[in-house]
Amino acid sequence: MTTLKELNDDDRERIFKALADVTRLQIIRSLYASMKEMSCGEVGDIQGISKSNNSYHLRTLREAKLIKVRKEAQTRYMSIDMETFETYLPGFLDTL
Repeated sequence: MTTLKELNDDDRERIFKALADVTRLQIIRSLYASMKEMSCGEVGDIQGISKSNNSYHLRTLREAKLIKVRKEAQTRYMSIDMETFETYLPGFLDTL
């Protein structure tokens, strides 16, 4: 099993910067609580944020590999990247 210690510093920085924002933590919390994919619009509605702000936060989470994105036609669906959390931050999601 890979641990956080085995990550390179760029990966560490990306993950912790992504998690160092209340809005992004709320997005992770919402996705984890739903345990299903949610569209960008659903995530934005739950958070009460603008499309552009939502897009920025989702991109940051995706680049840190904390969420997965699947595109179907014109809709993008988000879900928690459980592998990343289980590998690098085991137990973190249960603290939300």
